[in-house]
This record gives sequence, C-alpha cells and structure tokens, in this order.
Amino acid sequence: MSQLEGAVALSEVKQKAGLAKQAAPLLAQLTTEQKNHALLYMAECLEKEAESIITANAEDLQRGRESGISTSLLDRLALNRQRIEAMAEGLRQIVTLPDPIGDTLEAFSRPNGLHIRKVRVPIGVIGIIYEARPNVTVDAAGLCLKTGNAVVLRGGSSALSSNKRIVEVLHQALEQTDVPPFALQLVLDPSRSSVDEMLKLNGLLDVLIPRGGASLIQNVVKNATVPVIETGAGICHTYLDETAQPEMALQIAINAKVQRPSVCNSMETLLVHRGFAARHLPMIAEQFIQQRVELRGDEETRALVAGISAATEEDWDTEYNDYILNVRIVGGLDEALEHIRLHGTMHSECIVTENTLHAARFLQEVDAAAVYHNASTRFTDGFEFGFGAEIGISTQKLHARGPMGLPALTSSKYCITGSGQIRG
Repeated sequence: MSQLEGAVALSEVKQKAGLAKQAAPLLAQLTTEQKNHALLYMAECLEKEAESIITANAEDLQRGRESGISTSLLDRLALNRQRIEAMAEGLRQIVTLPDPIGDTLEAFSRPNGLHIRKVRVPIGVIGIIYEARPNVTVDAAGLCLKTGNAVVLRGGSSALSSNKRIVEVLHQALEQTDVPPFALQLVLDPSRSSVDEMLKLNGLLDVLIPRGGASLIQNVVKNATVPVIETGAGICHTYLDETAQPEMALQIAINAKVQRPSVCNSMETLLVHRGFAARHLPMIAEQFIQQRVELRGDEETRALVAGISAATEEDWDTEYNDYILNVRIVGGLDEALEHIRLHGTMHSECIVTENTLHAARFLQEVDAAAVYHNASTRFTDGFEFGFGAEIGISTQKLHARGPMGLPALTSSKYCITGSGQIRG
C-alpha cells in the first residue's frame, strides 16, 4: 500500500488529529506577536461573516425545533449578531492577556553549578468534545492557539452547521497569518464512533477536555485512554442563611437561576434556613414563579409555598439546565454543608449571609472549584474572572481547577544549563 493510499484509508478523526500533530511544533515556535495578530484577524473575520454564520445557525435551530429539543438548549445553540460580536470580543480580550508560554516558574542553582529553570510550554494537541454551544468553537480555538496548542474539536451534531461555518471563517483568517490553518481541526462526523475514536488517540492527542452534560463527561472520563481534564456537571447550590439580607438574597437567587439557566454555573437547588424561610420564602418563591421557574420542594417548603410539586431524591442529583429549581429548608449551616457534600458536583456554591463566621466556614469547608459569599454562582466564568474566554470549568483537583484560562493550557519543562558537569 502506498503512503497516499494509507492516508486515504485513515478515518476523518485520525487524519485531522494527524494534521494537528504536524502543526503543533510549528505553533510552538511562534512569537506572541504572531499569535496575537492571528487572533485579531480571526475576530475581524467573524464579525465580517456574521450573516453567513447566522444563516448556518438557522439550519441548526430549525433541526433542533423539529427534533423537539428544549427551549433552554435552543438558547445555548442560538447565535445572533450580538453573540458573534461577543465571541470576537473574547478573542480580542485573549490578545490583551499575557502569553504564558516561556514564563519562568522557578529558577535555582545547585551546589554543583547547574542552573535549572522551570518554564511554561504548550501541551501540544488538545482534543475538545462538546455539545450544543457554538461559541465554544471560537473560545477553544482562541485559547489553544494563544498558548501554542493545536486543537481538534468535536462539537455536538445539533450545532454541526454553525461549527462548520465558524471554522471555515477561522481557517480563511488563519491563511492570512503565520498560524498554520491545519492547527485548528473540526471533526464533522456526527456519529458516536467519532467520539469513541478520539478517546483512544494516544500519541496524536495529548489531552482531552469534555464540555457538556454529565453523560458526555462521564463517558469520556470512564473510557478515554488519552489523559482527561474533567469539566464537571454543575449541580450548584445557593444557601440563604438566617441573617441574609432579604433583597440581596432574592436578587442573587433569581440571577443564579434565571439569568441563563442552560449553563453549568446556574443554580439547581436553593437551600433556605428555616428561620429565614418562615419570613421570606413565600415572597421569593412567588418571584421565581413569575419568572416561569417550576419549583420542586421538600415537605417543609411545600407547607410554606402552596401548589408546587414534591422534590424526589433523584431531583437533588439532577442538573436541569432549565427553568426548574429544587428548594429545601434546612436547620442551619451544618445541614446546608451536608446537603452540598452529598449532592454537589464541586462546581460552584454560594452562601448569602451577614454572619462573617458562617461565611468563613462555608468558604473553607465547601469543596468546590468556586465558592461564593454574597455573589451569584453565575460569575464562575473565564470572561468574568478576567481570563478572556475559557476552555471549560474544571471540577477536578489535578493540573487545573475552576475556569481554565491560558495558564491551564500549558505544561512545563526544566531547562538545565551546565559547564561540563557529569554525575559521579
């Protein structure tokens, strides 16, 4: 078999991962200025081609409606000029951020005269498997290219037309820059087999990052032989302590659920101190109902708020990503902490309180990537943290945790300078 015939026989996934692997060492040699120029041109081209991207997105939305996907998932999928401009702005913000590649993390000398530096380097080739949010395509491309990493993207079938057009536009932009266009790859095969294949591409992919629902993430974590950075599901809680200011508590709780319920940092369960609930929960519940949120409560909650359904054990462990909210009344901070320990996913958790001791305990004892005092969980986001766009929100504890900006997409190496030393 000739080399050409062998190449033709490769699957789409292996072909594209192979191209990304070839691009990785070329990317690693580029200067910050070369990478920033590419990002700026990518942003410009996205805005110029906004209408063609919106047209492609309309195809995805139509298929989604016909297949009956939920309103919240349609919101994740939908693009308009404002959202495309926000994606472009995300790229421009990445340009303003320091390039971590080449940073010296440590420097020291040994008694034998060896000088040792630990420096940041690209990871190499990053594979990203994600679902219905086309903005991830741009975010991932920008962050990976800025850090000198090639990237292989496999988006959800529901966003296939949108992602295809976005990558076409980004490729057109990269052709006018020093960044090789083949450093950015999009897998178009919508079948499950393309995901399964990516999970085993050791030697071509250096790391996999899944972004999406619990089933996608667990499939990747359990079946991948390629190293994985786990971006976990977001079963996020807000606990309204007894001393919470009622108006602040209402605003934070409403924002955490309603501002954009389809995303992983939205609240799924509201925990309310029994004393606070007696005074304020009916009013808060009414505000949620006015916002079209379906409430599911424990027995005490249903005694205070008429007409809501009972929360089941399964509900406490469900990431709805929709206008559905669990409500549970608890006896105090200890009970709230225990509920979060049992049902949280180590993503984002919030306490609303004026009691500084309770706030300090919550911040210290809750095991999550982001823990809040008197602020909405919706802030767990790379853009809000000043990282530019994010590659995902890691809920694991190794390598990276929380919103993953540029430094999280780097590895390191030791550079050792000697003067002829040999080991005895």
